[in-house]
Amino acid sequence: MKIQLNNVGKRYNRDWIFRNFSYTFLPGNSYAIIGPNGSGKSTLLQILSGAVSINEGQCTFFINEQPLALEKVYTHIAYCAPYLELVEEFTLMELLQFHQSFKPFLKGVSADEIAARVELAHVKHKKISEYSSGMKQRAKLAQSIFSDTPAVLLDEPCTNLDKAGIDLYHSLIDQYCKNRLILISSNDKTEYSFCSQIIDITQYKH
Repeated sequence: MKIQLNNVGKRYNRDWIFRNFSYTFLPGNSYAIIGPNGSGKSTLLQILSGAVSINEGQCTFFINEQPLALEKVYTHIAYCAPYLELVEEFTLMELLQFHQSFKPFLKGVSADEIAARVELAHVKHKKISEYSSGMKQRAKLAQSIFSDTPAVLLDEPCTNLDKAGIDLYHSLIDQYCKNRLILISSNDKTEYSFCSQIIDITQYKH
């Protein structure tokens, strides 16, 4: 997947979050969107997911160099963010099976294997509501990283993770996200240390 922004601007009411943002995100590359809290990192990531509209400019999505209709974008993007809630009445296995019904996982990887890979196999039949905040974050990462999509978008991916969880996160990125477009929104270098391109959102403040 390729995402191309041309003079993009986003505002809420009369306040511009950013303007004149032009950039091309290329497949197989990893990008970090950095900046202080409230600077617009998450807003930009949501725009790049196709979930939030822009107020000016043009945002175009491509698959194999062919333009992709906006209503189809979600099928090609996996997204993880602290503000996205899990269905807590589900067990992890039910959650993964439900997710797979509309967005398949990477070929050859089963729900049982995913649970084991994120070190939740011992609680895979427990309801998500019984999970700690770190376990819930592992489940969120599992849903996104193991989705069979050409792009993976992660907003503050190490939220609520301890050192073991952060190490696991980096292992998952290294093993399963090569040759995919990776976009990380963060102000913590631990989360984006592997990214080859760094974008400071404050450079596009109006």
